[in-house]
Amino acid sequence: MNEQPPVLVTRRLAPGVVERLSAQLPAALHDSELPMSREELLTAVRGRRALITTLDERVDAELLDAAGPGLEIVANHAVGYHNVDVAACAERGVTVTNTPGVLTAATADMAWALLLAAARRLGEGERLLRSGEPWAWAPTFMLGLELTGTQLGVLGMGRIGRAVARRAKGFDMSVRYHNRNPLPPEQEDGAEWLPLEQLLSTSAVLVVTCPLSEATRHLLDAPRLALLPPGAVVVSMTAGVVDEEALAAALESGALSAAAVDNFEHEPAVPSALLAQERAVLAPHLGSATVRTRQAMGNLAVDNVLAVLAGEAPLTPVGR
Repeated sequence: MNEQPPVLVTRRLAPGVVERLSAQLPAALHDSELPMSREELLTAVRGRRALITTLDERVDAELLDAAGPGLEIVANHAVGYHNVDVAACAERGVTVTNTPGVLTAATADMAWALLLAAARRLGEGERLLRSGEPWAWAPTFMLGLELTGTQLGVLGMGRIGRAVARRAKGFDMSVRYHNRNPLPPEQEDGAEWLPLEQLLSTSAVLVVTCPLSEATRHLLDAPRLALLPPGAVVVSMTAGVVDEEALAAALESGALSAAAVDNFEHEPAVPSALLAQERAVLAPHLGSATVRTRQAMGNLAVDNVLAVLAGEAPLTPVGR
């Protein structure tokens, strides 16, 4: 009887990644862009030494117990890891890794694509043209927000937040940010730390890049969104930090002029109230969706698996 491959890859990966892994270790692949059902996943993990997971797979005590005592590593194919119970993994001696750094540029680029699309009403304009409705240029036609010279607020000045801030220089924007603690001056690159409420009240444009945690879930609720200046634009790159229903309500009332969201709290579901907003630009979690970046993420996950199964230290461990 053939032995079960030691590695399970729970989703189709970018071209060449699984082939690289399989050249060194036998691997089983769920060759689909859609996730396995929970029942399928609990069956598929049995007896594995390594799992390469995505944000859709909940890695908890139930799954770890289903995998069995031979599981050594969960390599999460994402920079976030809110889908993984890190404490439960630690109790069982299972290493958890993620894929930070390699997706920074692509995600920052996407944040700016969404910001420009929202501020300049590109989604609305394209829908108008495709609808076939009559239109005519006029001095007051589809006016948006000009970004040049405005203040950019960044909520979460980590790798991605700092990359977003660097790109603001090309628009002559001043940058202010909020983290729990100010960055060292050499990492601020001219940006200014502000308390959260002060950042919100002074940001014509706000980009949200802080990671989701229990402390940041719905951090931007209705009262905090109301602190933003009238006509502000919000870009959310992290699911769950912005209360999506509150965001839709702020658009509906006109308190915000536009918003953009790249990933959602209950993907693939998107709140109907947000779908109804013409001034919302909505993207299906495309922040890191370039061939080069997804290959780099996949290869980093593979490198972590190969290292741990060879008895070596992981490259990007979580929770250490």
